[in-house]
Amino acid sequence: MAEVRFQQVSKTYPPRRGSDPVEVLQQLDLQIQDGEFLVLVGPSGCGKSTLLRLLAGLEQPSGGEIYVGNRPVSQLRPAQRDVAMVFQSYALYPHLTVAGNIGFGLRRSRNRSALQQLQDSLHLASRRLPRPLQVRSPREERIATRIAEVAETLELDHLLDRLPKELSGGQKQRVALGRAIARAPAVFLMDEPLSNLDAKLRTGTRTQIVELQRRLGTTTLYVTHDQVEAMTMGHRIAVLNAGRLQQLGTPMELYQWPANLFVAQFIGSPPMNLLPVQVLGAGQLQLGSRRLTVEGALAEGLAARTGQDLTGGLRAEHFRLAPATNRNLQAEVSHSEALGNEQLLTCRLEEGGHLVQVRVGPEEALPPGSTVHLDVDPRGWRLFDGAGEALPLPPATAGQGPLLPRL
Repeated sequence: MAEVRFQQVSKTYPPRRGSDPVEVLQQLDLQIQDGEFLVLVGPSGCGKSTLLRLLAGLEQPSGGEIYVGNRPVSQLRPAQRDVAMVFQSYALYPHLTVAGNIGFGLRRSRNRSALQQLQDSLHLASRRLPRPLQVRSPREERIATRIAEVAETLELDHLLDRLPKELSGGQKQRVALGRAIARAPAVFLMDEPLSNLDAKLRTGTRTQIVELQRRLGTTTLYVTHDQVEAMTMGHRIAVLNAGRLQQLGTPMELYQWPANLFVAQFIGSPPMNLLPVQVLGAGQLQLGSRRLTVEGALAEGLAARTGQDLTGGLRAEHFRLAPATNRNLQAEVSHSEALGNEQLLTCRLEEGGHLVQVRVGPEEALPPGSTVHLDVDPRGWRLFDGAGEALPLPPATAGQGPLLPRL
């Protein structure tokens, strides 16, 4: 196991057909702790997969350095980096059995003399002969033992003689994981490994990967577009956009205290509701003609921003259905999504016409066109300035939320 560090790493692809150079990563600094499960998320083209490929040695950085442990690896061949990658497409060898795929990396982990190669080949060729006629190879016996251990861990022991074409999608994914695990590398790299599986299989395999990483304790970088995977699998989440790190923190830190508007809209399903508000004073905001209260860490800091126009963020659970009063927000239900244990209402505020999404209980009967009144949780506000950056927490209340990174 080892920590991983990206130090001022940049990646620029050269121009093609008269186009400009493409800058995918821009002086990225990122540290993954020893044994940590870090999830990388961001829109398509933000540099997530490129980051993994740079660490694996499939691409070379344009600038900066990558460290595995205390060892710089940017100039090393992929085989020398002690990392294993699980690809989105599984990348199994179609002519090898499950056992052959799992053991592929083990058989190429070190150089062999011509005599050792002959001994290994004879051992493999004579495996099915009577014991007196078999040729022993200590190296191949160790590999067979390791394959059996990994296959048992991933419940593949009954499939070892099958070819990839005879496997289901979930079984292929476990074989790809097994090939990475067998080598016992310092770092696992996983590039959207569950994207080809159906919803039920994704849930089961997701649990398997988390449990496996917890048991092995191997440092893991996991790329995904799936919000549920990001929120449930990683110890921390790194959000990338346009080649830059937007925020790094635990899933709940990113959900509750996004560092900027991009993270607020990207993390969470549904995304955070954003509304234009004006600061009236300490703990007071105005939305249209309504005066709303702010409580918690941000309340006192608003006094110094009186008169400023800000963007106010509220999660769907920070709205509550309430009786009609002067301080509540009247809205019309535009759409309702029944999710079993809850409903997600899309409502249009009567004043301003802003669309907001609201979580309500499954027992509420609110067809499109219904009028509702919404009460805002005064502790739910997250506020952003004109540049889209979250308002910093006052020093006296900084313990009520995470320290947002300075990027």
